[in-house]
Amino acid sequence: MSTLILAAVVILLVIVIISAGVKVVPQSETRVIERLGRFHSVLSPGLNFIIPFVDKPKTIYTRRVETGVGGRHFVRNTATPVIDLREQVYDFPSQQVITRDNVTTEINALLYFQITDPKKAVYEIDNLPNAIEKLTQTSLRNVIGELELDETLTSRDTINSKLQVILDEATNKWGVKVNRVELQDITPPETVRVAMEKQMQAERNRRAEILNAEGEKQSLILRSEGEKASKINQAEATKQAEILRAEGEAQAIILNAQAEADAILRVAQAVSAGKTDPATYMLAMKYIDTLREMTTGKDNKTVYIPYEASSVLSSIGSIQSLFEKK
Repeated sequence: MSTLILAAVVILLVIVIISAGVKVVPQSETRVIERLGRFHSVLSPGLNFIIPFVDKPKTIYTRRVETGVGGRHFVRNTATPVIDLREQVYDFPSQQVITRDNVTTEINALLYFQITDPKKAVYEIDNLPNAIEKLTQTSLRNVIGELELDETLTSRDTINSKLQVILDEATNKWGVKVNRVELQDITPPETVRVAMEKQMQAERNRRAEILNAEGEKQSLILRSEGEKASKINQAEATKQAEILRAEGEAQAIILNAQAEADAILRVAQAVSAGKTDPATYMLAMKYIDTLREMTTGKDNKTVYIPYEASSVLSSIGSIQSLFEKK
């Protein structure tokens, strides 16, 4: 009976020893193995064998954000032999920083990093999460201290790039690769926010007034150009009308002159046969036309004919007899 118990104990010890020497490492994880307190190897994903009680995994600190009672978030640092090789994110609590123009601002940052050398991450730094957090805070203060508040609010990409370069260079000796840094919230003091809102409202009002003024200006310009074009068109129309009227009057004068010239020519030809002066004839005809205009009308008029006109009018009879002979 005692032999069976002893055999069972031995088998149990063998199973414990074998199980302690077999390490199954999941994908994207690793272990740093120390043999008698000295670095020995880094386990790769899959099945690995170590010497029990001689080889031991080195512990490393990890940082986890957990949700407690009431939905409150808190950070917990734990020691574990598991080294996660995936990209990790640290959400740091808000911290107060001072800008170059002496404005205290609260900033919340996110850090994305990845362990590339497990050996350095274990032996080059004691508490990796704490070191990364303190380094991020100090670097953030330095970067924000070089910028004014307006630049801080409008230059997030620039701040992220600067922080990423600074942290990547500083954490390289820890076997850590900082992929990117993101600023979540930038919260200036309440008084500054109120002043900024008033300034923004004033700027919007100024832009609105400028746009209204520009609109009125364009409207006046277009209206004046329309009036100008209308006046030019009216002037051109008046000019064309005057030109056409003048051309018509000139044509009428020319036609009247031609008709009168033809009449004078015919009269001259007619009176030349009767030995009558054409000038005397024309003068007599003018006298007759003038007398006709003087005697027309409703009122009774008395017309006095000069004595010297009788000689001119006397030629009318001879002209009449001339035409009768013709």
